[in-house]
Amino acid sequence: MPHDSHNHAQDHKHDHEHAHEPSPAPKAASCCASQHACSSTPAAPSAPALPSAPIYGASTAKYRIANMDCPTEERLIRNKLANMAGVVGLDFNLMNRVLDVHHTLPSLATVEAALHGIGMQAIPMEADAVVARDPAEGGLSGLQKALLAVSGLAAAGAEALAWTTHEDSSPLVIALALLSIATGGWPTLKKGWIALKTFTLNINFLMSLAVFGAIAIGQWPEAAMVIFLFAIAELIEGLSLNRARNAVQSLMQLAPDTATVADASGAWGPVNVSTVAIGTVMRVKPGERIALDGIVQSGESSVNQAPITGESMPVDKAVGDVVYAGTINERGLLDVTVTANSGNSTLAKIVKVIEETQGKQAPTQRFVDNFARYYTPAVVVFAILVAVLPPLLFGAPIMAWVYKALVMLVIACPCALVISTPVTVVSGLTAAARRGILVKGGQFLETGYRIKAIAVDKTGTLTMGKPAVTDVVALEGSDRDTILLLAASLDANSAHPLAAAIVKAGPPASSHLPVTQFAALHGRGVRGSIDGQTYYLGNARLMAELNALTPELQAILARLEQQAYTAMVLATSAGALGVIAVADVLRPTAASAIDRLNALGVTTVMLTGDNLLTAQRIAAEVGVGMVKAELLPENKLDEIKALQQQFGVVAMLGDGVNDAPALAQADIGFAMGAAGSDTAIETADVALMDDELGKLPEFISLSQRTRSILVQNISFAIGIKAVFFGLALAGMATLWMAVFADVGASLLVVANGLRLLRGSKPK
Repeated sequence: MPHDSHNHAQDHKHDHEHAHEPSPAPKAASCCASQHACSSTPAAPSAPALPSAPIYGASTAKYRIANMDCPTEERLIRNKLANMAGVVGLDFNLMNRVLDVHHTLPSLATVEAALHGIGMQAIPMEADAVVARDPAEGGLSGLQKALLAVSGLAAAGAEALAWTTHEDSSPLVIALALLSIATGGWPTLKKGWIALKTFTLNINFLMSLAVFGAIAIGQWPEAAMVIFLFAIAELIEGLSLNRARNAVQSLMQLAPDTATVADASGAWGPVNVSTVAIGTVMRVKPGERIALDGIVQSGESSVNQAPITGESMPVDKAVGDVVYAGTINERGLLDVTVTANSGNSTLAKIVKVIEETQGKQAPTQRFVDNFARYYTPAVVVFAILVAVLPPLLFGAPIMAWVYKALVMLVIACPCALVISTPVTVVSGLTAAARRGILVKGGQFLETGYRIKAIAVDKTGTLTMGKPAVTDVVALEGSDRDTILLLAASLDANSAHPLAAAIVKAGPPASSHLPVTQFAALHGRGVRGSIDGQTYYLGNARLMAELNALTPELQAILARLEQQAYTAMVLATSAGALGVIAVADVLRPTAASAIDRLNALGVTTVMLTGDNLLTAQRIAAEVGVGMVKAELLPENKLDEIKALQQQFGVVAMLGDGVNDAPALAQADIGFAMGAAGSDTAIETADVALMDDELGKLPEFISLSQRTRSILVQNISFAIGIKAVFFGLALAGMATLWMAVFADVGASLLVVANGLRLLRGSKPK
């Protein structure tokens, strides 16, 4: 019997959004999406394999450069390689210390020689190399610490001796100053010489110029103290930046390195996850982290999925359910069939997306970089004028004004300004990922606070996407439990979604009554015999044929139809026994999420292919302000365009596949339930890793915080330089104060950016 063609009171209209449309290409993004893998072990000096590059006709070589810390090194490398024959493009990822060289060269020997010539120890990388940072990276070796200690003692000795003798240029003071400069300042002076040779105005060049300038005017103790303080500040800044770098890497460390699998003899034991093949069965004990993505083969448990989805409550798992690497098995023993290797797990994809976004400049970062490009040369010219013009025009003391100019040179470096944006954006991206929100670029994180309207799909987004029993009306002489038992026993023979909803709402299958003489009544419902009594479950048309459509029943059906429910009537030949209402039910958090969006001043609009009556009911229940119903996918695209003209920045929330055209058109496309869905992650700009609508207002709030910190950092970095310029002109700032101001500003903006990570770990 064709039981799956079960017919009920109204034909259940599936939303047009469930007609799958081809997914368009993702939005274009600036810069090259790097793999950003790195290795803590030096690779062989040979050139890496050359994968295809995003620049047409070129290949891409990837390099790990451990001492590429900030825009200082980026500018140095760019000046050296940008005009080299055969090099067609450069992409920098300072947070991961990765350089992409797009080229048409038969050999990379000249590129590597040029990098080594400017002190950049470039290690070739494979495109798919696994990210593995050294936790100690950014620290100092024992010899370096000893030299730095000698430098500090010598600088302090020179200052103390000059203070007590009032002689800044005595032989002993000069000797101590030279010892300090040689032991603590040699790396800076070497970099300054390289910068001079490549005509690069960076902090190393400016600091070297300040040291030699101080020596030229007889300020030996200050020259020594400046170079020592700069070395200390550079070390502290490097350690601070490593914290931001390691924030993303810590996500990957959530997955264990070993998995428990059975050997040939059947004994269970740990093996490295990199050796576990797809299809292997691994065992996960209570309290252990799941090592790889898979499907539960046997066992039941609750799993804490917070590292992937950000869900606050554990999720029950049974046979056939999907589990993810990095999540925590809480109570039961699970045997899991592996479905993805360690490099392709959902957790690995999340980390990969975040790593790739670091190579794409957000709007604020592009603005800051362009500003810094003109700012530093302008300040250098200004410092030169300060040193020259007052003595020439007004007969002012030349040494005093040269000293003021040197202070300006030290404070001139825009490192604090430039490094503040990538640290803040990466912290925001990582904080979002920890909440189960995967953002595919800093530009989307920055744009989020500007969202004025959000278009939301209905089925599977605001609702569960599956019909469920919402109400049971027992007529005279019947009761709710009996109606559900009889209806579930009849519908157990059907695979129709509405039938499945009734079976799920009824008693367990073991309690179902045996049904004989079952038949599907085309366009009307079903019929079956239970304990010798014939029962009917169907629509108003069937009830009319049975003469069971009484005024009371008609009133009930009219009320349910007005509320956009699908109604099914259980009856015998003697009359109706009860009515069962079925509808696609709301997600538990839908109403609260819409309330929070409304509180943020965001207009919510429902775009659905369902009928207007159903759409209006759902909209009223959750508080959506505008409703656009009975839309095809192409109609949704047109609606997004119209909303953009009306509101400006518009977001779209859908399933990442069925609503692909509208998602691509929206300024930010949000995909629901992206965990385990490659297409959703690829299509959307922001992927909500579970089906939690509350993450949408969370994203907007995080975007607002990110924007606020970016403004704070830029204002602080520019403001502190303006203050010290004024102090320098007034003769109230010294060289060592300028060093503290410059690097101290860098440390403060890094620390401020890292504030986004606080409280971002889901409980």
